[in-house]
Amino acid sequence: MIEIKEQEGKFVATFNGRLDTPAAIKAQQEIGPLLENADKEIILDCTNLEYISSSGLRLFLSLRKETANKGGKVIIENINADIKKVFMMTGFFNLFEIKG
Repeated sequence: MIEIKEQEGKFVATFNGRLDTPAAIKAQQEIGPLLENADKEIILDCTNLEYISSSGLRLFLSLRKETANKGGKVIIENINADIKKVFMMTGFFNLFEIKG
């Protein structure tokens, strides 16, 4: 579901498939390295993310809050049109720096 790599002092989390409720619960357990490094730039690569549920949105929001508290930042890259629509409807589009 999530692959996390450190690249040039940044952390890149690549999401694949669907980030529905069961996947978000599993992902919450896997994002420890991101939370531990919330003082750095974290990139959420959504190139291969097909779907995001409210649980997935909460996961992204928790990362944003943790990085804001520790002086880091979250950048979301490469969301598809459907996920972009969800971000627009929920106001998440204004909460995150989104590229691509």
